[in-house]
Amino acid sequence: MNMPTVGCVGESIIGNDERGLWFLSHKDDPSQMNWVEGEKCWGSVKVPMGLNVTRTLSVLENGELEECYTFENVSGEPLFIKEKDAYIYVPFNDSYEKAEVGLEKRCNAHLFIGENATYVMALRQGGRAPHLGLVLTKGSIIGYGVERDFSARSEDRGDFLFYPKLGIFEPGEKKEIRWKLFWHQGKDDFYNRLLNEDEFLLVKAEQMTCIQGENFEFCVQTKNKEMAQKLFVKFNEKEIKHVRIDETNDKYSQPAYSVWYQYPAEKEGEYRFDIWSGEKHTHALFYCSASVDILLTRRSQFLATKQQYKKEGSALDGAYLIYDSEEDALYYSHKADHNGGRERLAMGIIMAQYLKRHPEDAKCMESLNAYERYVYRELYDENTGVVYNDINRNNDWHRLYNYPWVANFQIALYRLKKDVRYLLNAYKTMMGYYRSGGEHFYAIGIEAYELKTLLDEAGFEAQSEAFTQAFLNHADQLTQTSVNYPTSEVKYEQSIVAPAVSCLLQAYQISGEQKYLEEARKQLKLLELFNGKQADYHLFENAIRHWDGYWFGKYECYGDTFPHYWSTLSGDVFASYAQITGDKSYEHKAKASFRGCLNLFFIDGMASCAMVYPDTVNGKKAHYYDPWANDQDWALYYAVKWALDL
Repeated sequence: MNMPTVGCVGESIIGNDERGLWFLSHKDDPSQMNWVEGEKCWGSVKVPMGLNVTRTLSVLENGELEECYTFENVSGEPLFIKEKDAYIYVPFNDSYEKAEVGLEKRCNAHLFIGENATYVMALRQGGRAPHLGLVLTKGSIIGYGVERDFSARSEDRGDFLFYPKLGIFEPGEKKEIRWKLFWHQGKDDFYNRLLNEDEFLLVKAEQMTCIQGENFEFCVQTKNKEMAQKLFVKFNEKEIKHVRIDETNDKYSQPAYSVWYQYPAEKEGEYRFDIWSGEKHTHALFYCSASVDILLTRRSQFLATKQQYKKEGSALDGAYLIYDSEEDALYYSHKADHNGGRERLAMGIIMAQYLKRHPEDAKCMESLNAYERYVYRELYDENTGVVYNDINRNNDWHRLYNYPWVANFQIALYRLKKDVRYLLNAYKTMMGYYRSGGEHFYAIGIEAYELKTLLDEAGFEAQSEAFTQAFLNHADQLTQTSVNYPTSEVKYEQSIVAPAVSCLLQAYQISGEQKYLEEARKQLKLLELFNGKQADYHLFENAIRHWDGYWFGKYECYGDTFPHYWSTLSGDVFASYAQITGDKSYEHKAKASFRGCLNLFFIDGMASCAMVYPDTVNGKKAHYYDPWANDQDWALYYAVKWALDL
């Protein structure tokens, strides 16, 4: 039936008219969250001249909503529609507000643009069901874009738009794009609901990034036995045969056929497997990486030869700076995210990690020593423990994020050189952080458990006790605040939740007090909502982030960054939780999170600070790795920390 303009039908409260769908909420939602809020109205369509589009919204007998977009050539001449000529707006309400608003009235939208098997899993940011899902049932979606309101800066992910595959229209010819919108209870229920569609092909894997020498392994699930039997998978124009077919039919999951495939991960790079059953088509996108040890070696040697500034007498002498691969040149600006400190401290840390494993590399040791002199000269006061924002001990912005990063560098130097001066400096740095109000701040990368352990082992009991008290005061503050997160440089984001959970888990490790573990579990549930399991290595267990390419990239482009290295903060939490509780499922999630960022590191040792993932951003071509090696080395730091494959 055709939808009324406004009303409650089945489980949904709907606002819909000739403009499109402007309100959608579940009838039992006390917050009455609008899941389709955006600058553009849901269902607005842009088409070239001569192509007409009709949109209908219906309610099916099971209460699901069905939208149909009928495209018709009314020009009287053949129309050849290019891939980006036509698009449909689907503005899921994915933006950031202060936690007390956003956790109830905003969502994290996980998109998979999978041709005939396209879907969106939208999850309320606070985790409370019901959530909203979209599944394509007719036609093909071959790309997506975002339109951003730049005045919203990092707070709004923008309006999504789908690019349908339309191709050639003869005069009078019609083609349809059709999808369903449905309510679901969470990730497991969502993926199970996809299999309700008779001809849907769902691709699943445990890892989408493999290390050379491993095997890619994935299954294609469908509830249609005939479709399972007709599956055809191709890589590089060569058919890949399945290794087995499993049938599931139990009370806990949707009855389905799982067709399994394996392929050796031999050469570094991207592997695209195209999947057909009859006319239905989708794909799986994997990545083969060199081992973490090889990546660390390449990257460290690149830093020593290409990414270090050397000019005696300059304030930047010894600094690791941004490297521009297009211009084959270093870059520095006093502008915060391009300067000589802050996030770029990761370069010194991974160099120390590398030398711990390869102390024979004299060139890299010389490079690290020069960088150490630079940090102690320009960015750190050894007498007071103050950390500076940029060269010349500039602290126009006294940024608390910088403190744990300097402390991590000092811990890495201590592990490498065994000089207790660095350990005591790390202690002094973190106490400086707490003297500056750190217990109320959500800093990234605090390694409290490691620092306390090292202080204890070295016999610094007084320092260990003082730091422990300061850190547990911090953990108490996080426990008291709970999920009512304060706003930070972004109002709400994955890298606010992840540091909170990390600190709470470390507080439990240090104190053994159950209250910290219980609060960590509560906030861990929110952290997991940032991650999806789409069959694309860019997306798989990589947290949603969508502003870093603007602040840290050469092209200053907003838009989804998949992957972004801070996604590994979630992996760090998953690994820690697995270690504490013995829950192996989080070990697998941690591995996927760390591995999901390895594609940021290239064969020649170059790297990229962000992969801007959408096909377009505000109409401009995107889907590129930014040419700047800037701050992405934190991804390698966490991979080495947890020794993924070493």
